[in-house]
Amino acid sequence: MAIRRKKAQPAVDPSAEFLKAIRDLADEKGLDIEILFSAMEAAFKSAYKKNFGSDENVTVTINRETGAYHVFSNKEVVEEVFDPVKEMSLATAHRINPDYGIGDIVAEEVTPRNFGRLAAQAAKQIVVQKIREAERDSIYDDYQDKENDIVTGTVQRVDENGNIFVDLGKTEGMLAASEKMAADHYQINDFLKAYILEVRKGNKGTQISLSRTHPGLLKRLFELEVPEISEGVVEIKSVAREAGARSKIAVYATDDNIDAVGSCVGHRGLRVQNVVNELNNEKIDIVKWSEDPAVFIANALSPAQVVSVEVDEENKFSRVIVPDYQLSLAIGKEGQNARLAAKLTSWKIDIKSETQAKNEAENAPAVPAEDEQEIDIISEMGAVAEDNNSAEAE
Repeated sequence: MAIRRKKAQPAVDPSAEFLKAIRDLADEKGLDIEILFSAMEAAFKSAYKKNFGSDENVTVTINRETGAYHVFSNKEVVEEVFDPVKEMSLATAHRINPDYGIGDIVAEEVTPRNFGRLAAQAAKQIVVQKIREAERDSIYDDYQDKENDIVTGTVQRVDENGNIFVDLGKTEGMLAASEKMAADHYQINDFLKAYILEVRKGNKGTQISLSRTHPGLLKRLFELEVPEISEGVVEIKSVAREAGARSKIAVYATDDNIDAVGSCVGHRGLRVQNVVNELNNEKIDIVKWSEDPAVFIANALSPAQVVSVEVDEENKFSRVIVPDYQLSLAIGKEGQNARLAAKLTSWKIDIKSETQAKNEAENAPAVPAEDEQEIDIISEMGAVAEDNNSAEAE
């Protein structure tokens, strides 16, 4: 169905100031100017219907170059007119343009005199609302792309529950008390670096949840500190973290000439120290990843030395033997080293000292060889047969 418009009359109010105001507002709010034009058109349309008591199917357009606006009444061309507000006869349409046909829509200009001032006053509330909505959408879109990334802001306030509200520039984020590290103590106006946990839309605008305990924070900090990671020659394969206490990361170099662990440690440990400082002296173990699970598990238990690793790949269970003097180091304080190694590798790890492993082997019940078991079974069957024959003879 073709839509044709009757040639518009000269612009009623080609306001350069009006156009400048829209452009200035777009720059000030950092919004797409087309969003504001669309909002103004919708507001003008609402104002026209409200002030002129019209149920007409009207369209309002604003010229993007001059700022001139026009109100059009859209009428369908029909053979017989039943609703003159929404319909136009074919004969009337032909007087406007002989090319019009049945079913076409004629957009006839009905812009009232002095409509601009009246519309601007009546539409102010709608435009403000549209601007707020556009701002919220713009902020949401910006920060949704930053989800699972690091952001830096300034502490605005701390509520009675210990939640920290952070000024991020265009909006604010919240670092919940449960997402803080034990050593985190911030004052108003302190800078804070955190991980964006979640971005969601709320009644009061975009809500951004921050975290200082998430393993992703550790990973992102290393990505910022180590150029080889951003260049793609070193990869972080996995991260295990107990925030504020100790963490482990497994790294791998795609180039055999690159030392993945050394790249992350940096010259004189500068790179890893920068990450440690940001995390309030959290201890960080950097280990080499391997596709061989036995090697990877041994590396993950660093700094402990490992004698041997047996793996059950089907059940992802491993049995690790370490020197006697390394047992406490391998397990760690309250099991922390073993626990982090298990998280890092995604394997269950059972750690034994050499003495424990030897004692278990010595105390284990002897298991007959297959041939011996077979002989025993045959002997037992023979004995049973003899007993049965004796019973029958009696």
